[in-house]
Amino acid sequence: KRSAGGRGLLLGGVPGVQPARVVVLGGGVVGTQAARMAAGLGAEVTVIDRSIPRLRELDDLFIGRVRTRFSTIESVEEEVFNADVVIGAVLVPGASAPKLVTRAMLKSMRPGAVLVDVAIDQGGCFETSHSTTHTDPTYEVDGVVHYCVANMPGAVPVTSSQALNNATLPFGLMLAEKGFAAVLENPHLRDGLNVHRGRITNQAVAESLGLEFAPVESGLAA
Repeated sequence: KRSAGGRGLLLGGVPGVQPARVVVLGGGVVGTQAARMAAGLGAEVTVIDRSIPRLRELDDLFIGRVRTRFSTIESVEEEVFNADVVIGAVLVPGASAPKLVTRAMLKSMRPGAVLVDVAIDQGGCFETSHSTTHTDPTYEVDGVVHYCVANMPGAVPVTSSQALNNATLPFGLMLAEKGFAAVLENPHLRDGLNVHRGRITNQAVAESLGLEFAPVESGLAA
């Protein structure tokens, strides 16, 4: 019988007992921090990414403490099937997250393994993901526990609010001072513009919704 009660493992193990195996899909900001936390707890950590330069940076950052692998169908399956915890941290800016773990793959995973879908805000990177809340955070599919809370930072609201404020306040002040002109002057605000005058100005958003993409310049000309 496949149990959804977890695997009963201490991530870092104890002397004489091997640690849990944690696989992180995606080596960006979220994936790197997830790997840092898991490695800090003593887990055996592998990060999978499709960017060789990024994998090289992670090797230098963790100095061999974290394994890195290039993303292929074979490497993802091999690591996921042997993992105790899989953290989905794949992000395509503005677009839906790719489904890297399918429903069929769950049957080959370890009973009680845990999937944590950090990409759930963009549809999730596991085929069986659906949004959950802090009140009822997990559910089970084929004996695999899914944690797909759509607002994970909400578990630490003070810290997350302060961090978000630090990152966004300069842009808010810029918009308050210059209005829409700030969007045209600042490349970060410009890249973050999704809709202008009823037109979708972000190509990834337009493609994911099957709608027409209109560069911001076309809206200004109109």
